[in-house]
Amino acid sequence: MNTFLEFYQDLGLALSLLVLGTFLLAGMVKGVIGLGLPTVAMGLLGLAMAPTQAAALLIIPATLTNIWQLAAGGHLSTLLKRLWPMLLAIFLGTGAGTWWLGGVAGGQGMARALGAALLLYALSGLFLPTLRVGSRTERWLGPACGLVTGIITSATGVFVIPAVPYLQALGLNKDELVQALGLSFTVSTLALALGLFWRGALGEGALGASLLVLLPAILGMLFGQWLRQRVSAALFKRVFFIGMGLLGGHLLIGG
Repeated sequence: MNTFLEFYQDLGLALSLLVLGTFLLAGMVKGVIGLGLPTVAMGLLGLAMAPTQAAALLIIPATLTNIWQLAAGGHLSTLLKRLWPMLLAIFLGTGAGTWWLGGVAGGQGMARALGAALLLYALSGLFLPTLRVGSRTERWLGPACGLVTGIITSATGVFVIPAVPYLQALGLNKDELVQALGLSFTVSTLALALGLFWRGALGEGALGASLLVLLPAILGMLFGQWLRQRVSAALFKRVFFIGMGLLGGHLLIGG
């Protein structure tokens, strides 16, 4: 408990309030569009703290909300049979990226990598047309996308590129897609947690602090689900991607 309190004492009141507000907003975005919690959290917190510290705060709320998401629907076994090569590649890619990038992560380099990932994600969401992946292409493209996603996850804490556009191109129905995203995000989060633990960035204080932000993340998610019934999802997505693009550009330029 003392370590947990010391974590927020070290952050200070203003930054602690920023953390809580960020996860409230990130949960709301996830509640509306089914994704975006780690992206929003890493993007906003990356403005004020080291990305490794922000990624440590992300672990518990991202893991539990993603498990909640993948548990919805009845397609888990079918999706596991279809997506296991990509999921395994995400796990291996995150491990390889942690080993490869572990000595240079942090500082301006990691902040700029986070900015580049956010900007690429925003541009793909705004301008990339809906693609379709055939069964033959899926055999090699799935593992390739998983490997790249894992490496980007280990460097930035953001695990949406290129996994999300790839899953959207598989022709899944709405329920299958939501469950597939939850499955992919869960594997990415657990792999990221192991990488942070290996690098010594996931101590007792960080886990306790991560547990605290679970509450605003869930409250935001519940509000987002309520809001989804009252706003245009297409408009919300466009505003979200524009915001992520501006944030990513700022981090990329300013580091």
